[in-house]
Amino acid sequence: MTQELACRLHAAHDLRIEPLPDPVPEPGAALIRVARGGICGSDLHYYHDGGFGPVRVRQPIILGHEAAGVVEAAPEGSGLVPGQLVALSPSRPCGTCEYCRAGIERHCLDMRFNGSAMRVPHEDGFFRHRLYHPASQCLPLPAGASAADAAGAEPLAVCLHALSKAPELAGQRVLVTGAGPIGAICTALARLHGAAEIVVTDVQDFTLGIARRMGADRCVNVAENPEGLADYAQGKGRIDVVLECSANPHAIAQAIAVARPQATMVQIGVGGVTPVPLNLIVGRELHLVGTHRFDVEFAQAVAMIGAGRIDLSPMVTQVLPAAEAQRAFDLAGDRTQAVKVQLDFGA
Repeated sequence: MTQELACRLHAAHDLRIEPLPDPVPEPGAALIRVARGGICGSDLHYYHDGGFGPVRVRQPIILGHEAAGVVEAAPEGSGLVPGQLVALSPSRPCGTCEYCRAGIERHCLDMRFNGSAMRVPHEDGFFRHRLYHPASQCLPLPAGASAADAAGAEPLAVCLHALSKAPELAGQRVLVTGAGPIGAICTALARLHGAAEIVVTDVQDFTLGIARRMGADRCVNVAENPEGLADYAQGKGRIDVVLECSANPHAIAQAIAVARPQATMVQIGVGGVTPVPLNLIVGRELHLVGTHRFDVEFAQAVAMIGAGRIDLSPMVTQVLPAAEAQRAFDLAGDRTQAVKVQLDFGA
């Protein structure tokens, strides 16, 4: 039996490239040869900390939920054809629970999500050479699209859903806190939606440089310049919309301090218990809303990428062979030199 390779995490900082048996066919699934995979913040939490919050790695798990690959075989009637580039959606709701029936599948009570340790047995992810994946979750891209771009569909979908929680951005002053991959994509989307001014904050000049390439008008290193947003705090604040991507308590408090009355703050970054200035939220009648994953936005993201409506390439700062996954994970966690690191599986 020929063997495939996978990037499997056994414990914090114990990431191994291991052989796998040939993937086993599944009903309604297409055989995909993975081409590119993007390392996400949750992957880094698993790698560095063995999990996040109550979600812990309790058994070996193949990581990765951002990926694109090439169809090798597909079920009859699926519309997929061999040789076709597809983006892989990691979100597999049950379709029958109360939330799925209500059309908010992202809150499914029996969700299966690739590369997640939430369930036991864990749900293996995409960082392997070949796998069977539900054909309905393999979204094709047009000829000429790149696997590097297609692998960005999942984080783009997260950002598209986040923006659906915000008011129309055209003509608005937008603050993006945190210039990692999600912040970079939110910056690009804010520019695409016609924001009048886009301000991005972070604590690293490198990530802020990528944000500027993605469309930021002003970048503020709040570690070097803690008062860099002071002019936006005048009156009762001048920021119309906050896209909070850091989950950093200081960034959250600073964003609230510069938000105008009745501004909207979309909380995208995920953290633990965080103190917030309730007096300002109440006194300014701020709209504070959370956002979680995506539903129809994955297909929207694939369509945008396929049509060339958004350029995600500036945020892909490094591409390493899958065989060097541990080095790639170490690099991906270093915001002084990386934003989005992708693994190349050679398809």
